Amino acid sequence: MKFAVMGAGAVGCFYGGMLARAEHEVTLIGRQNHVAAIRRDGLRLESLAFDEFIEVTACTDASGVAGADAVLLCVKSPDTEAAVAAMTPYLSQSAVIVTLQNGVDNAERVRSLVEREVLAAVVYVGSEMRGTGHVRHNGRGELIVEPGRSSERLARVLNDAGVPTSVSANVRGALWEKLVLNCAYNAISALVQLPFGELCQRGGTAVSTAMRDIVAECIAVAGADGVNISSDVDETVARIMATIPAGQYSSTAHDVATRRPSEIDHLNGHIVGRGAALGIATPVNHLLMMMVRVLDNQRADSALAMRTD
Repeated sequence: MKFAVMGAGAVGCFYGGMLARAEHEVTLIGRQNHVAAIRRDGLRLESLAFDEFIEVTACTDASGVAGADAVLLCVKSPDTEAAVAAMTPYLSQSAVIVTLQNGVDNAERVRSLVEREVLAAVVYVGSEMRGTGHVRHNGRGELIVEPGRSSERLARVLNDAGVPTSVSANVRGALWEKLVLNCAYNAISALVQLPFGELCQRGGTAVSTAMRDIVAECIAVAGADGVNISSDVDETVARIMATIPAGQYSSTAHDVATRRPSEIDHLNGHIVGRGAALGIATPVNHLLMMMVRVLDNQRADSALAMRTD
């Protein structure tokens, strides 16, 4: 198959790299510094099992999706509409768009903008960009894809490429479970700038207690919204703490560290918004959302000051 990865950061480079390693035709669409390194040396994909430079096409322009059978949409949730608008003139009529993003509503947003098959996918991977054109895989890598015309074929291709992939009718529930994981960990990791293992070591039982409060609010909102996920808070917290690789920083922590806008409005902010609509109090999620927003606004104000000086 021919794949394009729109938004080739840590997630997109991992999955695109695995597909290219399995000799599929892949185009990575990303930032100029990464594209330049990949064009020069190939994509460096580092994992526990191998460390290789993989030959793959890379570009900075949305025209890179032209001719692709499948587009893996890996941009940040706030950039979904802009990315789809940029891709649309170049998409083939038969292309399927697979949303590999944080948040729970990206597939619906894409469907409202383009007449193509759109599949929501839940991503469980610990990966990070360790340098220009260099992605490191820290653990996991599973995908859960919703049913559709192309789902079974995609699952076969991805499984054959070494990416454990399943098709599930309850992707909405799985997306919410991933949202709960992100809400429980991302903002805290961003605020203290520590990887998961060190966060737990330094914070002790306070970390699991805080996660319990966050998760309890998320589960209450999910239940009121008719989402099919576990209602056992303690079990969910234990699963989260067993799931996250010890050395993994959250994507929100990377956003804060690199002074990029975060996805907080689509994570804890989504819980706050749905909670308000459904009459569910979410004070802990609200506090985390507010604190990360303050950091986002500080970066925006700093950037504006630099442009006007």
